[in-house]
Amino acid sequence: MKTLQFRQAIAEAMTEEMRRDDTIYLMGEEVAEYNGAYKASKGMLDEFGPERVIDTPISELGFAGVGVGSAMNGNRPIIEFMTFNFALVGIDQIINNAAKIRQMSGGQFNCPIVFRGPTASAGQLAATHSQAFESWFANCPGLKVVVPSNPADAKGLLKSSIRDDDPVIFMESEQMYGDKGEVPEDEYTIPIGVADIKREGSDVTIVSFGKIIKEAYKAADELEKENISCEIIDLRTVRPMDHDAILNSVKKTNRLVILEEAWPFGNVATEIIYHVQDKAFDYLDAPIVKLNTADTPAPYSPVLLKEWLPNSDDVIKAVKKVLYK
Repeated sequence: MKTLQFRQAIAEAMTEEMRRDDTIYLMGEEVAEYNGAYKASKGMLDEFGPERVIDTPISELGFAGVGVGSAMNGNRPIIEFMTFNFALVGIDQIINNAAKIRQMSGGQFNCPIVFRGPTASAGQLAATHSQAFESWFANCPGLKVVVPSNPADAKGLLKSSIRDDDPVIFMESEQMYGDKGEVPEDEYTIPIGVADIKREGSDVTIVSFGKIIKEAYKAADELEKENISCEIIDLRTVRPMDHDAILNSVKKTNRLVILEEAWPFGNVATEIIYHVQDKAFDYLDAPIVKLNTADTPAPYSPVLLKEWLPNSDDVIKAVKKVLYK
């Protein structure tokens, strides 16, 4: 094992795949000369040159469309958005073309493309730069949605995403790029659609994904001091979702808390709740609790932002609620 920052794991995954397959290229704003807005493509221009690491104008609709057309013609593009907030400018290409072309062409065209970049809040960046769109993209048939929470998962899942023959939305976080973690030295991939039990427990299941899962770890450490055992499941992939991992855990713990950095209406947590009540209702010993951001645009004020985001104290209260403590 070696220790890498999250950004290094992303760069390593792209570099290894581009060495393996010359149809893969990276395109986006500042990915080349500047080594990436978050230095997640550092050194790649030097190795692969400007034909495979391509700086673009500030035109997400344009370069997303170029990527989709290129993928339909035999390439495997990686399209980096400086943030998925800016992907809204190119969402027509993602939803109306990338996600649908295999079906609309009767299987004559597929679209092996990865759209990647940061999601959700990143500190005081205010309302239009602090949005989580995982559930938006997951709502669209034809798209896969991957949200890793650590360097090892990021590398293995990104390699699988690049090799996938369908469009993948790969969502990172500006606040995780400096995170360090152990990453295997040898070649490896992680299959899309398989959740990971990050912490085994017996009293309550906590399901989360992305950077907000760190709050679940903090809460579990505190709850352990009170002899409360939390099982933490990292979804890793929002779509396809590993329902079996969640159901099996709930059948063991009989209680469920879901932690998600997203608005409370119609999100990933609500989808999980539906499947659990449908397939494991008789195993539940308490109503399910879901934790989300406040139902407002993200505030700029640091005091309000702290209140807006769910945190470890909220998780602790939710766990105690389902345990009737």
